[in-house]
Amino acid sequence: MRKKVDERIRTLIENGVKTRHRSIFVIIGDKSRDQIVNLHYMLSKAVVRSRPSVLWCYKDKLELSSHKKKRAKQIKKLMQRGLLDPEKVDPFSLFVESGGLTYCLYKDSERILGNTFGMCILQDFEALTPNLLARTIETVEGGGLIVLLLRSLSSLTNLYTMFMDVHDRFRTESHSEAAGRFNERFLLSLASCKACVVMDDELNILPISSHIRSITPVPVKEDSEGLSEAEKDLKNLKEQLIDDFPVGPLIRKCCTLDQGKAVVTFLDAVLDKTLRSTVALLAARGRGKSAALGLAIAGAIAAGYSNIFVTAPSPENLKTLFEFVCKGFDALEYKEHLDFDVVKSNNPEFKKATVRINIYKQHRQTIQYIQPHEHEKLSQVELLVVDEAAAIPLPVVKALLGPYLVFLSSTVNGYEGTGRSLSLKLLQQLEEQSRESAKTVEGSLSGRLFKKIELSESIRYASGDPIESWLHALLCLDVTSSIPHISRIPPPSECDLYYVNRDTLFSYHKESELFLQRMMALYVASHYKNSPNDLQLMADAPAHHLFVLLGPVDESKNQLPDILCVIQVCLEGQISRKSAIKSLSDGYQPSGDQIPWKFCEQFQDTVFPGLSGARIVRIATHPGVMRSGYGSQAVELLARYFEGQLTPISEVDVENVTETPHVRVTEAAEKASLLEENLKPRTNLPPLLVHVRERKPEKLHFIGVSFGLTLDLFRFWRKHRFAPFYIGQIPSTVTGEHTCMVIKPLNNDDIEDSGSDQWGFFGPFYQDFRRRFTRLLHLSFREMEYKLAMSILDPKINFMELESTLSTSNGFLSSFKELLSPHDMKRLEAYTNNLAGFHLIFDLVPILAHLYFEGKLPVTLSYAQASVLLCIGLQGHSFSYLEGQMKLEREQIMSLFIKVMKKFYKYLYGISSKEIESTLPRLKEIVMEPHSISVDEDLKNAAKQVEDEMKSKMEGSLNPELLQQYAIVDRDADFENALQIGGKVPSGGLVSVKSGRNKIEKHGHQKESHKSGKKRIKDDHGSKSNKKKKS
Repeated sequence: MRKKVDERIRTLIENGVKTRHRSIFVIIGDKSRDQIVNLHYMLSKAVVRSRPSVLWCYKDKLELSSHKKKRAKQIKKLMQRGLLDPEKVDPFSLFVESGGLTYCLYKDSERILGNTFGMCILQDFEALTPNLLARTIETVEGGGLIVLLLRSLSSLTNLYTMFMDVHDRFRTESHSEAAGRFNERFLLSLASCKACVVMDDELNILPISSHIRSITPVPVKEDSEGLSEAEKDLKNLKEQLIDDFPVGPLIRKCCTLDQGKAVVTFLDAVLDKTLRSTVALLAARGRGKSAALGLAIAGAIAAGYSNIFVTAPSPENLKTLFEFVCKGFDALEYKEHLDFDVVKSNNPEFKKATVRINIYKQHRQTIQYIQPHEHEKLSQVELLVVDEAAAIPLPVVKALLGPYLVFLSSTVNGYEGTGRSLSLKLLQQLEEQSRESAKTVEGSLSGRLFKKIELSESIRYASGDPIESWLHALLCLDVTSSIPHISRIPPPSECDLYYVNRDTLFSYHKESELFLQRMMALYVASHYKNSPNDLQLMADAPAHHLFVLLGPVDESKNQLPDILCVIQVCLEGQISRKSAIKSLSDGYQPSGDQIPWKFCEQFQDTVFPGLSGARIVRIATHPGVMRSGYGSQAVELLARYFEGQLTPISEVDVENVTETPHVRVTEAAEKASLLEENLKPRTNLPPLLVHVRERKPEKLHFIGVSFGLTLDLFRFWRKHRFAPFYIGQIPSTVTGEHTCMVIKPLNNDDIEDSGSDQWGFFGPFYQDFRRRFTRLLHLSFREMEYKLAMSILDPKINFMELESTLSTSNGFLSSFKELLSPHDMKRLEAYTNNLAGFHLIFDLVPILAHLYFEGKLPVTLSYAQASVLLCIGLQGHSFSYLEGQMKLEREQIMSLFIKVMKKFYKYLYGISSKEIESTLPRLKEIVMEPHSISVDEDLKNAAKQVEDEMKSKMEGSLNPELLQQYAIVDRDADFENALQIGGKVPSGGLVSVKSGRNKIEKHGHQKESHKSGKKRIKDDHGSKSNKKKKS
């Protein structure tokens, strides 16, 4: 049955051809394939020139084979089954057999880059990713069609819940349900695209494309010569330069005004001949970068340059460049085989790509391809051309630059996920160097000049293409212009962290779209590798969450707050022990859960994967407030949030708080048919931003990060108490950086630890990592910068507070008999006394360095001394190497080194002395115990005892009965007579008077007091002798 095609479809196709703009047709239905023939026929009628070529992209199998004989067999089988109507076979078969079709699997889509087609057909919608969408659509020329085939749907909202192939990669063991937010936004964006029509398989336009009702044929703005404004400007430029050689002939090959201006800029630098310019060409895909470079190289040959080197990731990338070099030679009237020869590669990997062009016309000149890492071959170079510089590791690009003319080209804002590394890092450095040299008179004469060119006008289609603007808005490709100026810069302490609801963010509301574009603008400005697939990851991945740091929000103003920082977090862990054991035994890691699986692999530990954690996937700060503390504040608040410090939720609240599930939109399917339903953004949505105090945090044990290892980045994470557990031994091929993973243990009651270690449960693993890293420093990490290695090891170098109380029980070295021999000690002593050279102890330095950095030698060193020890002892570098690294004189480095050795020898000598002492015999120690009474009390008791003895003696000596024996009874007259005889007392002082008492009485008294008398005589005798001695 024949049916008249809707006139609006024909009008849209014809308008596209007239304006050189592309159009999209989405055909829904099982028979959608049959309408491709009709669309192609309408396009062929509108296009004046030859039949449009077709690119057919599919997942794994076509309904009809691309092989002619196989296709005939398939048609026969389908007819036998009654699945194919013979009347409808002919048009499609004719279409397929007529040629001009290129078939391409989605997985091989990279090979179509750089090609141009008039029509692109995309089947197997579930296999499409944002990268594939952009890559295939960009191959279509102006006026061409993009046709998207979908199977039968009862409602368009079924796309929201459609299972996409990429969702398999987003699933993990603990997060299995992926949401279809990206599809929802994709479908709603189609409704807003003026050059898009959604139809069923009978070409009935669906209500979602209501904008097509008012379409009218457009007149083409052309002047009397049939040229548009842009073409007129380009023609004027060509006419102005027609007499200039070599610019005139070459500019005639340019297709756009932008490309013409770029070629002029390149040739200005070439003809300057000072060889001190660096020219960078930045543009999106399909802007003619390689062609402009090829024409510039042809101009350099005409200007007399002899040695020109061209580099790119692969010579296959230079196909267009060498093609336009030859076109430039044709314009300059060079003849192949007479004036130049093209040399193809014999390397099967390069697939016969051009690697050299030899020119003989003026003198011997060469255009030679070199691989990026062969920069040592650049000794005689005059012009170096680096194509697709963003795909070459940044350190390699830096090594390629030198004192010669340099042309760089790179893709930015593209969909290949590269380009930002160059513009963010390298070009920024080149601009700064150029500005600094321009400030001084000497620099302006001898310094490097830097110029940057950007191409905005596409070669394939006209400017203002609605499909380009739709694709850029959908995939956030051109968001660098979306970075808003910050109205007020608040102190970081006043800023708060907010949780972003992804359902609302990807709902395609006007405010949500603006917020999403601003978030992606921060991503693109902060990171050197971005890809449209990141957007689908953000939208659909079940484990991912988004947080933003905002300043104080003024609710009275109805406007979006300034985004200071964005953090994307992925929840990881909660892997069963069975899965962890299986992974270790199989040697295979499932996708997702990067940190738990890597930890499990590195430490062969099956417990850690069972813990729950969060990995910070990205953190991006507004470029206007870099290094102002906002990133630190965001990380700090995030850690506190997951530790539960920011959420004042009572036990009752915890029971009632439940996470709102992703809303599935299927209501429209029940209410209306496909031809009646009209899709609009949802209205019953939760708030876009929720303060983290109002959201219950997930219970986590750790936060981790994986990043490319640089000194600044590592110090940032170390400042926030993140410690490394893995550093990849093979550097990245894109950036030249090692992958580093760090984690921060969170306060959690689920894990038991001693509490003595600041790293909690992670402490033993961290010590194991440090030991392994120390051992690898002379192997995989030998070229690592010493500052970075010191930051990673973070050794204790100050033992001042321990030196007075050092003991071997603290884990320090107590004996070194097994490590160092007595001869080693003698050699070390000779070196420290300046009696021997360094080479005598060269073998001992690694041993001592390992002991020191493992914390076994408690010797205080300065940072410079420890750095010298690390470079020589652990990395095995020479003093000459250290001169360049540390920017110190050789004598200073050797002085630092000998000081280290002297300190080590002193400590080791002390240990050996203690060892010798321990073998000698020792006297038994007398234990001195204190008295039970004090000295004063003891003296008082002794004094009292003496006083008592003296008192008793005195009482005994003054006894009247005892003295009675000496009494003179009735002899007073005799006593007086004795005194009168001689008239004076004798010299002895004794007077003798005879007693009248009888002997018996006298004898009895003597017996009683014999002992006391005897003692008293002795005492008297002693006192007399003492008196004699004193006199």
